[in-house]
Amino acid sequence: MATKRITFRLYPSKTQNDKMHYWRRLHKDLYNACIEHRKISYKKFGKPISYYDQQNCLPDFKEEWGEYKELGSHALQDTIKRVDFAFKWFFKLKSGYPKFKASRRYKGWTYPCKSGWKACTNGKNGYLKISNLGNIKVRGQARDWGTPKTCTIMFKQGKWYASITVDCIPTRPTTDTGAIGLDFGTHHAIADSNGGVIDNPRFVKTAQVKINKIAKTSRRKRPPNFRRKVKASRRWKKANKAVAKIQSKVARQRQDWQHKVSTQIVSCNSLVATEKLNLKGMTRKSKGKNKRQKSGLNRSLLDVGIGNLKDLIKYKVTEAGGFYIEVPTKKVKPSQTCPNCGHQKKKTLAQREHYCEKCGYRCDRDVAAAMVMLNHARGMECASTDSDELTSTWCGSFKQVAQVKSQKRVSQR
Repeated sequence: MATKRITFRLYPSKTQNDKMHYWRRLHKDLYNACIEHRKISYKKFGKPISYYDQQNCLPDFKEEWGEYKELGSHALQDTIKRVDFAFKWFFKLKSGYPKFKASRRYKGWTYPCKSGWKACTNGKNGYLKISNLGNIKVRGQARDWGTPKTCTIMFKQGKWYASITVDCIPTRPTTDTGAIGLDFGTHHAIADSNGGVIDNPRFVKTAQVKINKIAKTSRRKRPPNFRRKVKASRRWKKANKAVAKIQSKVARQRQDWQHKVSTQIVSCNSLVATEKLNLKGMTRKSKGKNKRQKSGLNRSLLDVGIGNLKDLIKYKVTEAGGFYIEVPTKKVKPSQTCPNCGHQKKKTLAQREHYCEKCGYRCDRDVAAAMVMLNHARGMECASTDSDELTSTWCGSFKQVAQVKSQKRVSQR
């Protein structure tokens, strides 16, 4: 059993659309109120506020502000939980101090359990029933469908979406004998150990011409200036929306390409060997010279989306019952090792062809690195990874809260 997230497009009526925007603003106001409550309590009284303290204030809060009664208690609790997670990440030094959010930056709300909503679908189209809102048509198709658990309503790029998590048994066929090594890069997006090469689609470079054309016209329009309290002109906002629309299309194109490539790889192989990469370090800004060249390299790496592509291959191989192995590059050195005899010699980035002086073996540099990783993976023990860790996600449920409560009960005993 695994937990998967499925996103559907919502088609609300005009009345439902206005009401959903109103609810989104109410959740935003509650989010900002919880942040202000924590700040004032700590600065003026030196007392930290926990999630349970704010949760217990909800009944009195709804009596004072009656418009929150139709939103549902569990959805309001999840909004408070978002604030709690934001402060926890801040205290762990993984993010900045939580900030107040404007309506345009607050996407939606979550139903963390089955109350307040119902998915009337078998995984293909249907409608979503939300209490105090009615039935909303949904469009989409799920690969695997099961028992719905949580539902997140989101507003992105002028459209409404419902992200539903379900507990299901994943089904993904694959061959039992196939094995492949993969090398990721910018010159070739993927090079495999069989000699195949998948070129970099370069979605950003293709769309950059349109973006530059719109950006050139937006320079003549009045931008916002918050210090001088100058509002942006309507034409400036219109140009920014056009750029955001193109960037959203690029993201969808990249995601579609990644899913197709990962599915094609997994359908023919039950063993996938890749390299362990520090993508955060690879895409870090340059502090010395050649900043322009480094920014271009970072743009090419992010355009391929190597991190997301590896994650897709990883969970799909695990669903199919195969093995996913990451080879330590610092130890194995796949780009410097000959796949035929194991002789190592350093190469510059300009050398795109592998030639071994010892055995005379010659092939593409990226293909040779993929072959080295596959040879190393075959020599390792194939230990299966915990599938729940790879496929399950928090998705707005209250699993962490339940774990804390169970730990408290054990400690009290």
